[in-house]
Amino acid sequence: MSFAKAQELLKLAMMATRRSGVSLEEIIEEFGCVHRSAQRMTDALESAFPQTQAEDGDDRKRRWRIPARAVAPLLTPSAEELAALTTAINELEAAGLISEASTIRQLKQKVRALVPPEAGTRLAVDEEALLEALGHAARPGPRPAVNSAVDMAIYEALKGPFLLRFPYRTRTRPRPTDRIVAPHGLLLGVRRYLIARDAAKPASAPLQHYRVEEIAEAEVLPQSFELDADFDIRRHAEKGFGSFENSREQGDVVWRFSPEAAPHARRFVFHPTQTIEEEADGSLLVRFKASGHLEMCWHLYAWGRSVEVLQPARLREMVHGHQRTFEALP
Repeated sequence: MSFAKAQELLKLAMMATRRSGVSLEEIIEEFGCVHRSAQRMTDALESAFPQTQAEDGDDRKRRWRIPARAVAPLLTPSAEELAALTTAINELEAAGLISEASTIRQLKQKVRALVPPEAGTRLAVDEEALLEALGHAARPGPRPAVNSAVDMAIYEALKGPFLLRFPYRTRTRPRPTDRIVAPHGLLLGVRRYLIARDAAKPASAPLQHYRVEEIAEAEVLPQSFELDADFDIRRHAEKGFGSFENSREQGDVVWRFSPEAAPHARRFVFHPTQTIEEEADGSLLVRFKASGHLEMCWHLYAWGRSVEVLQPARLREMVHGHQRTFEALP
């Protein structure tokens, strides 16, 4: 058996440890093979793992299952997988998600505890080399300031879901006042915003955004609440360019990148809803719908004179006249 075939067999064995097992249709989809090849793979699975059980379900589909303990000794993690966990921890911490970073760190410790001693030292050396090569061992740059106690309170309230109370101040009201809110989600970016409904307002009131960095303390209340049935965090996030959403600014956005900057801009995803269009002179048009003019300005400034704002007019006024030529593009 070739090394590649052995890898495929091990991957199939891991799929078979799922509670539902694995079917021929799932094998065909996962490995991109034909029906006969999938059958040969199940034959090899039964030969390599005598513990394999084949059963026909209520849908008349045959599924193959293997007890997880039969495969566990073969699942020593690779240095690449351990490095990916460390990268995930660093990225979560940089985003201010301290609780999630701590959970992933605990998972990594559990995984390491299962690694055979003779492989542990080699893996540690390889992982360190990978992290240094990838530049993720220590990532510089600005990131949001975090308050661990506030973050933990927010996560606890989101998991409940429970009402959350905290003092909050706005630009128009510098003196903080107590708010009790029903948290629905968290938007991450240069700034972090808690998406929540003010409990003092009617249920029909729109969701509001609270800057996490403006919350100095927070208390999780025992009262639970019903999340809005039609709320979807991904759709909500798409309303904004960054982490801020303003319904008054919502509308069409069109940017034109110069022919010199177009190849570089083509490698960016500026917004999940974007479409791109190449013009005859080599310029690139990027179109999407969003709000958040201020965050757009912050990003557009880095492109200097290589980008022109066509829509909306208000954003064009905010950007044009403040651009300069930089030595490099973002």
